[in-house]
Amino acid sequence: MKQRKKCQALFIAVIALFIFTLPAIASEGKVNINTATEKELCTLKRVGPKYAKAIIEYRNREGAFNTPGDIIKVKGIGRKTFEVNKAIIVVKDGN
Repeated sequence: MKQRKKCQALFIAVIALFIFTLPAIASEGKVNINTATEKELCTLKRVGPKYAKAIIEYRNREGAFNTPGDIIKVKGIGRKTFEVNKAIIVVKDGN
């Protein structure tokens, strides 16, 4: 009987852990171009330190990006760069 209760408690703990970590897992691998550091921006394909700095300078000067596609407003970032990264670019506020 004690063994069964331990198994149930463990099962509940695992389910609770999964539920609380699911949002973090879901956003893993995404790059928030409104808050990303230079290093994080460099994880985007076709974006090195030069363009990462340009993205940061643009957002500091113009404000937050409204949509992921707004990244093409940054000089040197074109449609091809956006297209290969659009699945991982996000623009969440306050994150």
